[in-house]
Amino acid sequence: MRIAIAAATVLVLVPVLGAGAAVPRAQCRKSDRPETGLQGQTTVDERTSGASQKAYTCNTELVGQYEGEGTSYQMASFGDCAYYMTANRAEQSHRGSVVVDVADSTRPQLSEYLDTNAAMVYPHESLKVHEKRKLLAGVQGTGTGFAIYDLSADCRHPVLKATLELAGSSGHAGNFTPDGLTYYAAQTNRGINGIMPIIDVSDPANPKHLLNWKFPGDGRPHDLSFSEDSMRAYSAQPGQPQNVTFPGPNGLVVLDVSEIQLRRQNPQIRIIGAAFWNDGGQAQMSQRIKIKGKPYLIFTDELGSGGALGKAWACTNGLPPFGYGRIIDISDETNPRIVSKLSLEVSEYANCDKTLPDPTSNFGYTSHYCTVDDEQDATMVACSYFEAGLRVFDIRDPSKPKEIAYYKPPARRTQARPASTFYWSSGGPTSDRTADWASSNIRWRKDRNELWFTSHDNGFQVVRLYTGGASGCSSVGTSTGILMVAGLLTLLRRQRRPGGVPLGPPPTATSDEEDEDHEADQ
Repeated sequence: MRIAIAAATVLVLVPVLGAGAAVPRAQCRKSDRPETGLQGQTTVDERTSGASQKAYTCNTELVGQYEGEGTSYQMASFGDCAYYMTANRAEQSHRGSVVVDVADSTRPQLSEYLDTNAAMVYPHESLKVHEKRKLLAGVQGTGTGFAIYDLSADCRHPVLKATLELAGSSGHAGNFTPDGLTYYAAQTNRGINGIMPIIDVSDPANPKHLLNWKFPGDGRPHDLSFSEDSMRAYSAQPGQPQNVTFPGPNGLVVLDVSEIQLRRQNPQIRIIGAAFWNDGGQAQMSQRIKIKGKPYLIFTDELGSGGALGKAWACTNGLPPFGYGRIIDISDETNPRIVSKLSLEVSEYANCDKTLPDPTSNFGYTSHYCTVDDEQDATMVACSYFEAGLRVFDIRDPSKPKEIAYYKPPARRTQARPASTFYWSSGGPTSDRTADWASSNIRWRKDRNELWFTSHDNGFQVVRLYTGGASGCSSVGTSTGILMVAGLLTLLRRQRRPGGVPLGPPPTATSDEEDEDHEADQ
């Protein structure tokens, strides 16, 4: 079903060249194995010498791992379980999405495969959980399938409630609305006249394909998030220079989806506001959050400013070679405002002479997905940055974020990983991979002092994040030491777990409302 095109007025913020300075580097413990080059970089020497075959750590350590045959782009989680997609290759011993039992985080174990329908065999970035309704859903990558599962009885064994064919769909990503009653399916085609299938999942056993919204212009999402009342969608619209498939412009489009939410007849989607930029490419995702009660988006770009033209084109044109996260103020949805950038040193144009020689993949050190510690009261955000690994930032002052930790998984070089997309994109059996791709959403388990994520060659991983105050963290410097007070206060309320202090919020009252003098250039 297709519906009429809504007229809309688009607000475009004029982009400017360049990027702000990289966020301050994390100060690591003496027991860590920190990076030796730029922030985020795996140097040529580290790659050729074999040094990158060991993990680089800063205020983190690996707790447990299930490697399997590798992973692909996305992970979701619920309770003591994780769910991740695989590359969907004939060479795999078992295709389908993998269910991991993480009841014992030191020994994550395979529970089962979700492989009875096309959507779960290859859900691409659409694999998402609605926690309150205890649902798992996804769309078929580059196909028409949709599947939804019930997790309420046992997260280790999801119960298939229904499958659905979405006529005209070529799935890629997608998300539930906050009330869990609707699923929006982002598409492989994000060009002009692209569509977005929308599904009513109020009855998971009987999902209904409401419509395929056809975009008359801007708003075409790579992935998307929603306002708390599900009336607004925050679309990450991808764009790249000189690219017909992804013409952009690149950035955020705020959409009024209230008529969908209210189930109106002949519903229309309208544009409320937008913010576009040229210092990043292929906008990836957004997450709506609050910091000290004020609404923001965490937002990422999947590629650098050159898009598919690459890092050399970006550097030649005075632009950042790799993409990064942003914090966007959406207090006025008609005029979204970038307040800071989660840029690493590797992303800076000024460091092009140091990063151009690195034999990076097409994504390189670029961001992909970010997840905050608490959507209603965010103090930290963890992000996957492909070859730069898992990065963690303190965002209590959204205008002045700083890095506090990272974990960069080890390179698997020539080891076979038939379920890893990175393995196949690097040449498969003939590849020699001197880094890994971290690309998934991240799960915060504050009750266990853990972060869960996947990387393509290393599979599912559980990392302990040290916030200071115990277990040898006295050597942590300013960036992470700031968190020590929170760790000690948390100890008064909760039983201490072995190996670290349970994750608590960083101390408050260290900064006032953001100062416009410190905001990043837009």
